[in-house]
Amino acid sequence: MSPTRTAPATAGTAVDPRELRRALGHFATGVTVVTCRRGTLLHGATVNSFTSVSLDPPLVLVALDRRTRLAALLDDGSFVVNLLGEHQQDLALHFAGRPSAHAVPWVDGDGDRPRLDGTLGHLVCHPWRTYDGGDHTLHVGRVEEFTAAGGRPLLFHCGLFPRLMPEEPQPEGSAAVWSLCLDGPGPAMEQFVTDHEIREQGHGS
Repeated sequence: MSPTRTAPATAGTAVDPRELRRALGHFATGVTVVTCRRGTLLHGATVNSFTSVSLDPPLVLVALDRRTRLAALLDDGSFVVNLLGEHQQDLALHFAGRPSAHAVPWVDGDGDRPRLDGTLGHLVCHPWRTYDGGDHTLHVGRVEEFTAAGGRPLLFHCGLFPRLMPEEPQPEGSAAVWSLCLDGPGPAMEQFVTDHEIREQGHGS
């Protein structure tokens, strides 16, 4: 195991942005490309700072560097969050500023909601709120429609695109726990949490 980097920060001292970026890179994420059409031009940018916000109303958030052209465009109309699959590394690099020799596989490129073909899914969003995020802007969009084709996601970790390990059999009961988490905190989840707390307290007594 490699040595752990430490970057202590005390009151009045600045955090080294490069070290912070390196530390944050250890948090693995999926990869998206955010696309839109403004006038006759199609725009897109690779974004891994993406998260769901709310189911009611249906909201998602993307964080964009203020220096990007797209950051100034998202408030002007609909935009699409394209969820990339592990086979779409070239697309991620293309929209991150490393042009690909292959044509971009646009879907509905002539419309106001341009999407990318072959992705795991799309979220068509309408601007809902925009917030100041330092050197980024935080764009919250209300999901108006979506698709979910499924598949293996493109991952980003420490500047690389690692692949998921082949699926292995899960311990009995683990699938049920994940189902509870994905379905939301209903009565079954509340009972699961209560039972877990009881077991933990009993173990420690």
